[in-house]
Amino acid sequence: MRSWLTLLLLLVAACAGALSWHWFAADPGYLMVRYGATSVETTLIFAVVAVLLAWALLYLVWSALRAPLAAWSRRRRRRHRERLAGGLVSLAEGRYAQALRGLERASQQSGWQGPALLGAACAAQARGESERATALLARAPAAAALVLNARFQLEQQRPAQALALLKAQVEKSTLPPAGWPLFVEAALRSGVPATALGALPELARAQVLPPKAFAALEARTVAAALAAAPNRDRLGELWSGLGKSQRRIPEASAAYARRAAGFGDVGAAMSEIESALRESWSEPLIVCYSELGPAEAERRLHYAEGLISAQPNSPGLALTLGRLCIQCAEWGKARGYLERGLEIEPSPALWEALGDCHAGRDDLASAGRCWHNALLAARGEPTLALPQTAQATALSTRAAIVEERSELGVPRLPGAVSR
Repeated sequence: MRSWLTLLLLLVAACAGALSWHWFAADPGYLMVRYGATSVETTLIFAVVAVLLAWALLYLVWSALRAPLAAWSRRRRRRHRERLAGGLVSLAEGRYAQALRGLERASQQSGWQGPALLGAACAAQARGESERATALLARAPAAAALVLNARFQLEQQRPAQALALLKAQVEKSTLPPAGWPLFVEAALRSGVPATALGALPELARAQVLPPKAFAALEARTVAAALAAAPNRDRLGELWSGLGKSQRRIPEASAAYARRAAGFGDVGAAMSEIESALRESWSEPLIVCYSELGPAEAERRLHYAEGLISAQPNSPGLALTLGRLCIQCAEWGKARGYLERGLEIEPSPALWEALGDCHAGRDDLASAGRCWHNALLAARGEPTLALPQTAQATALSTRAAIVEERSELGVPRLPGAVSR
């Protein structure tokens, strides 16, 4: 295709030249240049050709004179490129002092000043030279420098300063996409989750986080905003303002339930958790069901016991049943549920609840050992055996794990998802 186009252009040029020559051959034109007593007469064609040749000669002379300077400029630009590339590689390798030197020298070239200054600021921050990093960012492109400076403030545990930097750009609607996750994080750490919640739609539109990271940040934000609701009415406004998918986040449902129970609305808390559990099982949610205070403990115990057949191997359900039995002063049932939970999956919370159960039965020795085990389990250390008085008097023959089968009757491991 290119060869045919070249051939066509040559044919057009040849035709144009032939027509021009035919036109100028009939009348070559006349040109006279006179200065003082001197006059020069020639044809127009010769004058045009002479001017073109003179221009070409001047261009060649100028190029020859500029050749050393051009060669020096090319060498200088090549060295700056090499410094920029080497500095970025050193920054990635953790050679921060070397990266800082190379990138600062590379920033002297105007073409690469922005990326070199940003990289040098990262290297200075990594070396703990915060003031030097700030000075470098002051010379860098404004938008990128703002985002990087906010990130540095968060790394130094200064969320208020980071929030102030980013909030000014949010009010001007000039915050770059990379600044929205930092803005949400800074608002959460500064104790203003309502501001972070309001920024979630912009963060979603920016699409700067992978789906899992966005989901985790969204769950933290929604839960923090609900937990910080100042009164019952504001909690209801926040909850009704959430989308359906956000209300089904386990952390959000748990935060709403705890806050509602704190305001005395245990019925709404129970209803929300029960509704969420009907849609999908969640260990944190069933544990939260036992953390709503002493109100409606018997009713919650009855509901939780109805879940045993569906979730026989849930340590969270065993913990909830044990805690609710303790609240109802049913010490024997509480001990049975908690010991079963420890057989399924030991945890500090189960040991602590079992200690509370023994304390309720005035068995302080066993209670102290259980609370000690809770501390050991939290540190990941082996737990201790209970005193003889707390041991079962007869050999327990119950299965620690209830067998689960698929729709085809094939046994499967607990917690396995059928496909």
